[in-house]
Amino acid sequence: MNGSAAPTIDQVASATRDALESMNRPAPQPVINATGVVIHTNLGRAPLSRAASEAAILAAQGYSNLEFDLGSGRRGSRQAHLQNILQELTGAEAALVVNNNASAVLLGLSALAAGKEVIVSRGEAVEIGGGFRVPDVLSQSGAILVDVGTTNRTYARDYEDAITQNTGAFLKAHASNFRVEGFTAAVEPGELVELGARKDVPVLHDVGSGSLLLTENYGLAHEPTPQESVAAGVGLTFFSGDKLLGGPQAGIVVGTRDLVNRLERHPLARAFRIDKMSLASLIATLVHYLRGEAEREIPIWRMISTPVQLLEERAISWQKAVQEIPGVHARVDDSRSAIGGGSLPGETLPTRVLSLDCSTVAGGAQQVMERLRKADPPVIARIEDDRVLLDPRTVSTRSDEELLQALTNSFK
Repeated sequence: MNGSAAPTIDQVASATRDALESMNRPAPQPVINATGVVIHTNLGRAPLSRAASEAAILAAQGYSNLEFDLGSGRRGSRQAHLQNILQELTGAEAALVVNNNASAVLLGLSALAAGKEVIVSRGEAVEIGGGFRVPDVLSQSGAILVDVGTTNRTYARDYEDAITQNTGAFLKAHASNFRVEGFTAAVEPGELVELGARKDVPVLHDVGSGSLLLTENYGLAHEPTPQESVAAGVGLTFFSGDKLLGGPQAGIVVGTRDLVNRLERHPLARAFRIDKMSLASLIATLVHYLRGEAEREIPIWRMISTPVQLLEERAISWQKAVQEIPGVHARVDDSRSAIGGGSLPGETLPTRVLSLDCSTVAGGAQQVMERLRKADPPVIARIEDDRVLLDPRTVSTRSDEELLQALTNSFK
C-alpha cells in the first residue's frame, strides 16, 4: 500500500476498456515506418512483396503438397520445392532452408564439427545483435572455438598454423553490423577454400544479409553475395531470408551436395525446419529474382532504388498538405536513409525528408513522436536537432493519407 486514493468507478471502467481494446488489437500491430531505415529489425525487417504475401495466405488457408509427392503419391520433402530455384540463383549443388540464419549456422556446426575445432579469425568472432555471438553458437553446437590472428589483421598462415588432427572446419563470418577500417587484413573465401582443399578442411561462410543483387549498382558499398561464396568453392554458405533478400524470416544454406546432405540427416534439421507459410513466401520471393523483377516487385529493393527526385516530390506533397494544419512549420530537408537490419554498416542513401518544427507543441519533438505512435496506424519517425523527420523512402504511397491524418491529429 502506498497510501494513494482508491480509483474511481470511472477510472476503473476506463482502464478496463483500454485493456480490452489492447487485447483485441491485431498483434504485431501494423505501423507506418517513416524512419528511413529500410530493413528495420524492430519493425519486422523486410516487408513482403504482394506475391509473397499472397503465397503465405494460400499456404495458411488450406491443405497443400508440403511434404507430398504428387507424382508418386508418396511422402515428399518440403525442401524439394525450392532446391532447383536456389541452385539456379546461386550456382550451388544443393540447398536447405530452416527457420532463421542463426539456426542454419548452428545446424551446420553441429552436423560437421561437434567435438572438433573450428578455426575463426579473431576479428570475426563477433556479436551480431540480440545476443547472437559466434563463440556462443560454436559452444552450443559442441564445437571448440580456435580464434586466430588479431582483431584487425588475419592471414591465411594463421589458419594453417592452427590446424590439428581435430580440426573440423574453417568458419568465416561477415561483419554485417560494424566496420573495421584502416590497418586491416582479412582472408578471402577463395584463399580459405584453397587451404581447406590442401588440408581436407571444409569452409563454412556466413554471409549474413543474403543479397542476390549487387549493392554497388545502387551507390552502396559491396555486400558479399551467396553466388560469390559458392563460386569461390565454399562448402556451405549461410544467409538470411528477411534482410537484403527481401523475403520472410528464414535461414538458407547452399553448398556442396555431400555437406548439405549431412545437415539434412542431422536431428536438429527437424527442430529448425521452416514452416509452410514462410516456405511459400520465400519461394515467391525467389521467383522474383528468377524473373528479373526483384527491383520492381520486392519492397526493400524498390525503396533502395527509388530516385531522389521522386522522394523529393513526395516530401513536397506532404509539406503542402501539412501547411494547412495550424501551428505546423514544415520544410523539406536533405537527409540520409540507412539500410539497417545488420546489412551494409555505415552505408546510407541520399533522401529528402519532411522536417517538422515542433517548438509550438508543449513537450516539443518527443511529444509529437509520442502522439504519432498513438495514431491508428502508429507512425514511427525519427528526431534530429529537435525536429521530427519523416522519410518517404520507407513509406508506402498507400499510407500517405493515414500518415497525413496522424500528423494533423498530432498538432491539435
